[in-house]
Amino acid sequence: MVGVLFVCSGNICRSPTAEGVFRELVEAAGLDAVIAVDSAGTGAWHAGEPPDERSREAALKRGIDIGDQRARQVRSDDFTRFDLLLAMDRGHLNQLCRLCPAGEDHRLRLFLEFAPSFDTLDVPDPYYGKGDGFALVLDMIEEGAAGLLAEIRARHL
Repeated sequence: MVGVLFVCSGNICRSPTAEGVFRELVEAAGLDAVIAVDSAGTGAWHAGEPPDERSREAALKRGIDIGDQRARQVRSDDFTRFDLLLAMDRGHLNQLCRLCPAGEDHRLRLFLEFAPSFDTLDVPDPYYGKGDGFALVLDMIEEGAAGLLAEIRARHL
């Protein structure tokens, strides 16, 4: 089993979108028995809440339902439960590095490392912007998810 955890700030926009998109790809590939997918936030202020309505709407427009997810904060056991903890931006990566137990930092990466056509490693936070920011985030996440799945297949399966 390969475990993947997507991480953003509050676990209501970027990381649940990444979880939903990647889960859809994994299930379509018939790999849901060998790849586990989850998401979390660096903060707990939205714990227990569903993804932001705008994230849910943008995902549904592309046929992905993320409405059943609930926000949670990164836990200490995530650093050993998951093979990859993928930060949505460098700020999240820095926070994960501070929380990460010694010897487990090889699990930490930036999600957009898997989307080389974008000229950034940071998925922008659409929370305070206009609705079109959620579509851009989905574009980035869809490409990153495809690249991530290709890498997992090549390295682990």
